[in-house]
Amino acid sequence: MFLLNGVKADTLSLQDRGLQYGDGLFETIAVRNHQLEFWQRHMQRLLDGCQRLRISVPDPELLLAEARQLLDGRGDAVLKIIVTRGQDGRGYRATTDSGSKPSRILAVNDLPDYPADNQANGVVVRYCDTRLGTNPALAGIKHLNRLEQVMARSEWQDEFIFEGLMLAAHGRVTEGTMSNLFFVKAGILHTPDLSHSGVAGIVRDVVLKLARKQQIPVLIGHYNKADFTAADEVFISNSLIGVWPVWRLEQQRFSVGSVTKKLISAVDAACLKDVTHEAI
Repeated sequence: MFLLNGVKADTLSLQDRGLQYGDGLFETIAVRNHQLEFWQRHMQRLLDGCQRLRISVPDPELLLAEARQLLDGRGDAVLKIIVTRGQDGRGYRATTDSGSKPSRILAVNDLPDYPADNQANGVVVRYCDTRLGTNPALAGIKHLNRLEQVMARSEWQDEFIFEGLMLAAHGRVTEGTMSNLFFVKAGILHTPDLSHSGVAGIVRDVVLKLARKQQIPVLIGHYNKADFTAADEVFISNSLIGVWPVWRLEQQRFSVGSVTKKLISAVDAACLKDVTHEAI
């Protein structure tokens, strides 16, 4: 089920720059109990990304109206919003006014049916061989260029392994193929710096704010594999899973520690509070 610029459709112009060059952004939003979780946060990240790419920002109220039209009372789902620079002629250089006519695409799919045990007892993750590129101009935003993640995710077929961790320059562990990373050492919460590569996830930001609110020390820095191996606790986050512990990384095993449990509860509570004010 798709809406293209407010109209039901399943095709896109071959001249759309999102298709031609990955010239755009996207947001993936959980819908639970007829509510869009972290809607305002997603809209703010979309706004920031559009401004950085110099794409005209869609009206959030229009996007919300179209989301309601597409979801049409569904209780649990995944809403994906894609904004591209729109149609334009051939070549990397966009014409002066092309950014003023963006394409907005809304798609709805079923919410993944993940085992409840994943949050309670954790998941297995591995390292990927595919490296993340370094580009401060694109770091943090959720742009459409995801070939690095596609290549990394193709590295394993074992369904027992939920996620792959990706390294950037100088062997720095940066993020998962679809998640952000955290580890706890001696009661201090650590997460990789994303100023040169990676996606600044919505739930990552929520975790950091909640940790500081609960007076859990937080450090954002550059970490290698040895730092994760020496950790007391490791967990991952994204908008669909919230926070999940990692119980095994390669051959290293971890317990689900007190800091992770505390943040799981806090994020779950935040998901219930930080929703659209009106039911979908």
